[in-house]
Amino acid sequence: MKPKKLKKKIQELEKHLREGSAKLAGLKRKLQQAETAKALKAARKSAARAAASAGKKSSERTAGANKPKRKLNLSPERRAQLAATMKARWAAKRAAEGDSATSADQNSPIPPPARPPENRGDGV
Repeated sequence: MKPKKLKKKIQELEKHLREGSAKLAGLKRKLQQAETAKALKAARKSAARAAASAGKKSSERTAGANKPKRKLNLSPERRAQLAATMKARWAAKRAAEGDSATSADQNSPIPPPARPPENRGDGV
């Protein structure tokens, strides 16, 4: 190969190496920025989560108030069927709450069921 051609090839290779190192530096810089952005986002997210758990009750109320209700496309028959099912469920729930409230009430005339004494390992 002629020296002139060799010089050109060497110059091209050196140029590619310079551009490659610049590209590599740019990619490393982008990676660093992405990692810092990810860490910042995680910190914000954890701070928001902590703030949300601290004021959870108030935020739930406001979120529920702003949420638009979705209208169901039901036929009148299906709507009546759902209403009957829900009423039955609520009645069962009220009955269950009523039963547990009367048995757990300390002022009720019915005494609580007697519990057998527990056996202890130390013989007392």
